[in-house]
Amino acid sequence: MKKLSILINCIFLLVIGYSFTAVGFDEHKTLAIGATAPDFSLHGVDGKIYTLHSFKNANVLAIVFMCNHCPTSQAYEDRVIKLTADYAAKGVKVVAINPNHPSSLRLDELGYSDVGDSFAEMKIRAKEKKFNFPYLYDGATEIASKKYGPIATPHIFIFDKNRKLRYQGRIDDVENPYRTPHVFDARNAIDALLSDQEVPVTITKVFGCSVKWAEKSDWIEKATIQWAHEPVSLDTINALGIAELMKNPSGKLRLINVWATWCGPCVAEFSEFVTMNRMYRDRSFQLVTISADDPANKNKALKFLQTRQASATNFIFSGDDKYKMIEAIDPKWAGALPYTVLVEPGGKIAYAHLGMINPARLKKIIVENQYIGRVYNK
Repeated sequence: MKKLSILINCIFLLVIGYSFTAVGFDEHKTLAIGATAPDFSLHGVDGKIYTLHSFKNANVLAIVFMCNHCPTSQAYEDRVIKLTADYAAKGVKVVAINPNHPSSLRLDELGYSDVGDSFAEMKIRAKEKKFNFPYLYDGATEIASKKYGPIATPHIFIFDKNRKLRYQGRIDDVENPYRTPHVFDARNAIDALLSDQEVPVTITKVFGCSVKWAEKSDWIEKATIQWAHEPVSLDTINALGIAELMKNPSGKLRLINVWATWCGPCVAEFSEFVTMNRMYRDRSFQLVTISADDPANKNKALKFLQTRQASATNFIFSGDDKYKMIEAIDPKWAGALPYTVLVEPGGKIAYAHLGMINPARLKKIIVENQYIGRVYNK
């Protein structure tokens, strides 16, 4: 039974990138209760270098291992911000550490985010959310993270004034930020320490995304091989077909990019759409590309799509009247290429852009759309 349970956990992790497991089941041993907090020297997004000594005056020190891309981690961001604010006057310091090595994070693990886990992207997320706690990067070496041994993100470690570990595990018992938790484990531990009492529960299980240790970088190579072998096709579509496409009865958020092989900006930005497709296609998202090339050049357009590994839904306009195509896609479109629209289920255009896109901005628009969202199981 034990072997079967472990097998199920492994399959679950491989399929959706999550880990729900007992404390201590990981490649790196989790710090034991009563152990002294390991020292570290890490860069913060504010440009400072932090060590354990930086928090020497704290009555209680809470170290949260979290990251940018994980939906569970994002679900707890506001709660970590509030935890920091609520206990600041009581001498409690909160610090967050990102343990993930960017080279071990696959594009299809970014389905709930517009940014990855690099140091530069940590700065973006911290600024956007107005983090009121130090956010430190350990992805390059993972030296500190391996000493603490977080199992998932988020995973909180709470130390007393003598920097002895008194609690480690979840922050509370409800991942969904739109529901009220029943048990506030981290707050209970902090309150007990501030009152010189024993922590009622010292260890809990954690739920969240597995830590992307550097040794998992072979996942990227496997994904690259997989994507290279995905079939790429190009079908014809007329104005009536495009009009139906724009009605979007799919139930998915549909990103449509109109391009052509003779359009320099189209060619230059096309790989960004392939990236977005790999990020979001496992969710309620669909990428559709429409080539405005002459139908006689269908083979040329297909060859381009194949070189870009564009395994999305690809069409080439079959008519000889491009203005019918323009009207079918968006009457407000002036007609120049490239042109990109984001269509919600039912046909509402949530985003329309003439010219080259801003990839970062478009990813943010996609992930914050009501049909996608940053949070798992909203």
